[in-house]
Amino acid sequence: MNLDLTGKRAIVCGSTQGIGKASALELASMGAHVTLIARNEEKLIEIARALDTRAAQRHGYIVADFSDPVSLRERVDRYLIDNPVQILINNTGGPPPGPLLDARPEAFIKAYTEHLVCNQLLAQAVIPVMKREGYGRIINIISTSVKAPLRNMGVSNTTRGAVANWAKTLSFEVAPFNITVNNVLPGATLTQRLESIMEERAGRVGKTFQEVKALTAAEVPAGRIGTAEEVAAAVAFLASPAASYINGINIPVDGGRTGNL
Repeated sequence: MNLDLTGKRAIVCGSTQGIGKASALELASMGAHVTLIARNEEKLIEIARALDTRAAQRHGYIVADFSDPVSLRERVDRYLIDNPVQILINNTGGPPPGPLLDARPEAFIKAYTEHLVCNQLLAQAVIPVMKREGYGRIINIISTSVKAPLRNMGVSNTTRGAVANWAKTLSFEVAPFNITVNNVLPGATLTQRLESIMEERAGRVGKTFQEVKALTAAEVPAGRIGTAEEVAAAVAFLASPAASYINGINIPVDGGRTGNL
C-alpha cells in the first residue's frame, strides 16, 4: 500500500489544535511538506517546529482568520505562487451548540462564511495547481451530523450538511484530473470543542462535566471517546496515493456510534 507523501505539499486549516494539528503531524510523518493555517502565529510557529522533517520537508504557515475569506484567499494565492499544493485539508471550528429555533440569522451567516465560503475559495485557489501537478486530494473534516443530525446542534447540523453536499458536487467536477474530494466525519473526539460542548450540556441538564463525559462515552459502541490522532489517520489515508479511487464519500470515525449507514 502506497502511503508515501514525499514531495507532496499539504495545506492544513485549523492546525494549531485538535484534529487539524493531529492531521498536520500525521501528514508530515508520511513525508509531506505541511503548510499550517490558523489565526495564532505563536502557536503556528510552535506546531511547525514540531513537524517531522526526516524527508527534508520545508514546512510553513499562513496566518489567516476564516471570518475574513477574502483576506484568506489573497494570502493563499500569494503562497501558491512559489509553493504548489496537492493536498487541502479543510478544517474549521464548528458553530456553538443550541436549538435551531433559537438561532439568529447572523449565526448562519458566520457559520456558512467560515465553512462553506472559505472551503469554496480555497478549492478555487488550489485546484488549478492540482490539475497541473496531476494529483489532488481535498479532505473536509466535518461531523457525523452529516449522516444523523445531533440534538441541540442546529446551526452546526445545517452547515455541515451544506458542506457535505458541496463536496459531493465538487467531486464530480474534478475526478477526471486525479483529484478526489472526501469528507471525514468525526464522532465524539476528545478535543477542546467537544469539551466545550460537554460543559454546555452539563450546565443545561444539571450534571457534572465528568458525568456528561461518561454518558458521552457510553453512547459509543466502542465504549470510549475517540482521539484526534484516530481521526487524523483517516485523513492521512485519504490524502495518500492508496486512496486514489475513493471519491465523494463520507467516512465516519466514531467508534460505531452513528446508527445509520
